[in-house]
Amino acid sequence: MTTTTDQDRVVIFDTTLRDGEQSPGATMTHDEKLEIASMLDDMGVDIIEAGFPIASEGDFNAVSEIAKNSVNSRICGLARANITDIDRCWEAVKHAAKPRIHTFIGTSPLHRAIPNLTMDEMADKIHETVTHARNLCDNVQWSPMDATRTEWDYLCRVIEIAIKAGASTINIPDTVGYTAPMESAELIKKLIETVPGADEVIFATHCHNDLGMATANSLAAVAGGARQIECTINGLGERAGNTALEEVVMALRVRNDIMPWSTGIDTTKLMNISRRVATVSGFPVQFNKAIVGKNAFAHESGIHQDGMLKNKETFEIMRPEDVGLAGTSLPLGKHSGRAALRDKLEQLGFEVGDNQLKDIFVRFKDLADRKKEVFDDDIIALVRVGVGEDEDDHLQLVSMKVVCGTGGPAEATVEMEIDGKDVSATCEGDGPVDATFRAIRENFPNGAHLELYQVSAVTEGTDAQATVSVRLEEDGIIATGQSANTDTVVASAKAYIHALNRLLVRRGKVGEGADTREISYKDLA
Repeated sequence: MTTTTDQDRVVIFDTTLRDGEQSPGATMTHDEKLEIASMLDDMGVDIIEAGFPIASEGDFNAVSEIAKNSVNSRICGLARANITDIDRCWEAVKHAAKPRIHTFIGTSPLHRAIPNLTMDEMADKIHETVTHARNLCDNVQWSPMDATRTEWDYLCRVIEIAIKAGASTINIPDTVGYTAPMESAELIKKLIETVPGADEVIFATHCHNDLGMATANSLAAVAGGARQIECTINGLGERAGNTALEEVVMALRVRNDIMPWSTGIDTTKLMNISRRVATVSGFPVQFNKAIVGKNAFAHESGIHQDGMLKNKETFEIMRPEDVGLAGTSLPLGKHSGRAALRDKLEQLGFEVGDNQLKDIFVRFKDLADRKKEVFDDDIIALVRVGVGEDEDDHLQLVSMKVVCGTGGPAEATVEMEIDGKDVSATCEGDGPVDATFRAIRENFPNGAHLELYQVSAVTEGTDAQATVSVRLEEDGIIATGQSANTDTVVASAKAYIHALNRLLVRRGKVGEGADTREISYKDLA
């Protein structure tokens, strides 16, 4: 059985810009499509299905532009089984150095009923349209949509017709995610063994994730003889999505012992394109998603953290660096143990004895029971409380007054106490919070960059208490501040000042005998 000239090579066909964009609400702009296509091309994707040219003028223009700009990848467009679609598709992809036309038709009884075609009428249509596509382009892919629910004899018949008409790739779609892995492998194997000419083409698999088995079905199809996997970044796609590119690529890499096939994907670029697709599509990646999820390389359990500190291979089967991450994360929470806490304290520059660690650990557990995640600044606060220090002694809010409305810019007057000295400033701004932050910076000049400003209500109703989180960054040092108040602007001011205090501590600029009033922007920078 031979489906390609290289049995060890699996072709990656990415359809993020076509099937992925069909996710309700995931429409991308022209420039975003070009950007994602460029990243796919650079990452080593063999074939990029850039869109459905007949769908709209915008889709046609995007496919055409991607075809012109492609450097490494083959550029493919999708077309239904009619001459108009195929001609439009060719007009879009013909600019590529390596173009492909992908034409399809639904072959299952349910799909044949839509155009009301008999088996013979559909067979004639497949021969006509594939032949037309092949006369335009020397690389044609054909798909029997809903192949996994198509009668066996008829599926073999139409695949043979498509091969004879000139298709060089036969894609077998599990359009509704109905197949199980054993069925997926057996179907491909039997088709290759049964259909005349099957050994002269590449068989592909396109699996949907309705039952959560898309990646398993795709890998099983490869075991059955398929040598092209159709997938999307983050598994984006219709309904529950498609096979995720990052999952199949890393599975082939990690389990090369039982799946001895390779791809040309540069895996160190997976994380960057995953995050970018999530941003432009508006579909955030779930935290526990394999490979690219926020928690994929995060360990909170004390047992896991202790094991990771001793030998990373105890709980990680791949290196985070291999997918573009800086390293493993050991977030602290209520499940964390002493080993992880000690490691975090050492990272933060604290050397504590066993008795002091026990004391900090007790307070850490109490805090962790009240918070979902304990951050670095929380740990610093726990240590400082332990040595009798109050981190808010340096900068404090005394009073504030804000005027805002439709009549003009907002104005804030903020009075602060800085190491016992009262200072006051009045500033205008684009809204009450902006004016308040400007006044605080006037009182205490600093070069910190505001990375995050987040407001969340912790109760319901018009008198809801607002919790404000502020994250500041300065020279690679990050500090967070948080405050809660029924007045959102007051909570914002306190959170900002809280973060400044923590930033001063993290920078090591405030200590015994230091005068905060003498610390300027230049000192911080």
